[in-house]
Amino acid sequence: MVEAIHLVPLGLANLDGVPPVDLLDRLAAEAARLLGASCRVETEPLDATFVWDELRRQAWSTPMLARLAERPHDPGSVIVGVTGLDLFVPVFTFVFGEAQVAGHAAILSTHRLREEFYGLPPNPALLLERLMKELLHELGHTQGLRHCADWRCVMSSAHTVERIDVRQAAFCADCARFLHNRKPG
Repeated sequence: MVEAIHLVPLGLANLDGVPPVDLLDRLAAEAARLLGASCRVETEPLDATFVWDELRRQAWSTPMLARLAERPHDPGSVIVGVTGLDLFVPVFTFVFGEAQVAGHAAILSTHRLREEFYGLPPNPALLLERLMKELLHELGHTQGLRHCADWRCVMSSAHTVERIDVRQAAFCADCARFLHNRKPG
């Protein structure tokens, strides 16, 4: 699907929202295992203060995605920003992530994937599982996939964390076939 994934921590200038390095390292290891792709975590967080909406207490993902897309990248690589900030696009109250369709950049948020957001105790294993599903979903978009009608497919649309939980961390046969037949470039 992709040859290399570059995970970029994102947060505010005061470092609010920057995800823990150990979480990014675990995500990178899981992505490398599942996808057979090179995966590296950048050490320097990217400042997302310019997309922060103080009234909403959220970060607008689309301009951040554009900033990530401006970064140099190798062919076959995808740049993925990861943040603990709550993300939004103006037409939705929140989004778990956003990606360029048939592009090379994506953004993910851990904010609503954490059990603590719902008043429950932390569950690091569940957070990693949800984050990996969202990473696969956004990577699928970067490879040209749209949302899938199969609710078990990682490309199905999810507007609640429960929908993420019922997804498999895999592409359905139709989406996998699309990825297999996709022409590089």
